[in-house]
Amino acid sequence: MALSSHIACSDPGLKAALTYALENPGKQLRSRLCRETAAMVATRALSGTESVNNAIESASQVGEAIECLHTYSLIHDDLPAMDDDDLRRGKPTVHKAFDEATAILVGDGLQAFAFEWVAETDGLSDNQKIQLIRLLSKSVGFDGMVGGQAMDIAAEGKSLDVSLLKEVHLRKTGALIEASVLAGAICADATETQTSALHQFSRNIGLAFQVMDDVLDVTASSETLGKTAGKDITADKSTYVACMGVDAARAYANELLDEALALLTPFGKAADSLIVLSRLLVHRDK
Repeated sequence: MALSSHIACSDPGLKAALTYALENPGKQLRSRLCRETAAMVATRALSGTESVNNAIESASQVGEAIECLHTYSLIHDDLPAMDDDDLRRGKPTVHKAFDEATAILVGDGLQAFAFEWVAETDGLSDNQKIQLIRLLSKSVGFDGMVGGQAMDIAAEGKSLDVSLLKEVHLRKTGALIEASVLAGAICADATETQTSALHQFSRNIGLAFQVMDDVLDVTASSETLGKTAGKDITADKSTYVACMGVDAARAYANELLDEALALLTPFGKAADSLIVLSRLLVHRDK
């Protein structure tokens, strides 16, 4: 992620850790969801290539902000007080490569910068920026990712049923995926009807992504995942695989995916790229 050049950071040690965290950006699925959603909506609604390109360019920058939020969450998730992991994206986690205090500060800084980057996005109205900041702050806050992480920690050593797991993961993982889709819709001025369909689409995709994450945790290697495999079992966490078994979990993920893709039918051919990306989110090997 080339964003590190845009982030003002006067402390050399902190800058080194920031660059380390951003130089291996992962699959950037959330930013791609934002961009492809904006492209789909804009292609259907706007006339002229320039108008469509402007919506896509704005969504691309907002997508970068979302990736900053995602990266911050991973850095903090990996800390000893949280999931206590040594490997992320195939490299030592930030607190292992540097130290815990530095990791906390890098995460804090990335969270703050994300909102600065949204506010500085060209091509968006002030109202769109306010909508985006409200959407993203809620998605990573107490009723979103932070709340979901707290629920996940509280559930360790307990056996949750699928309905309770869904509540945890709609927040912990799903909220930022949902926000990525809806952010793209905001960048392209989606209608209320389109936004409603995309809201349900994003919830299904977010859950399907998490279900497959649980499957991969027990079926893929650490080398393939780029993070420690089998962590959920070691931490005695409830997962979709623990509740349903591997085959049933895969089937549930595909069911959620099919329901999600059906909601894109009204967008016609404009949805093709988002459909391909949605399948990649679920039918992935890491």
